[in-house]
Amino acid sequence: MNLEKVPNQRKLTLCRKYYMAGFALLPFMWAVNAIWFLREAFWAPPYPEQKQIRKYVIISGIGALVWLIGLAVWVVVFQNMRSEWGALADRMSFIIPKGVP
Repeated sequence: MNLEKVPNQRKLTLCRKYYMAGFALLPFMWAVNAIWFLREAFWAPPYPEQKQIRKYVIISGIGALVWLIGLAVWVVVFQNMRSEWGALADRMSFIIPKGVP
């Protein structure tokens, strides 16, 4: 979709939908929202809906970044502590590695 051809009110509605979808545990939607509407929020000529779009873009970007950091921390902690957690970690694992921990 070319955002240049979309009316400003429709842009705001679409940006708000992607923003709300991120709260349904879909942080990828926040990342898409932040990237897709970045130009509209900060570099497009001013229009009335731009302030709200900018707010959604900033919050979506922060939300996606927090999820990304949280996921990275979880992966590092799980990989380093899996053998110490024993059976609990085995129940959380999809593939149980063979060999000495």
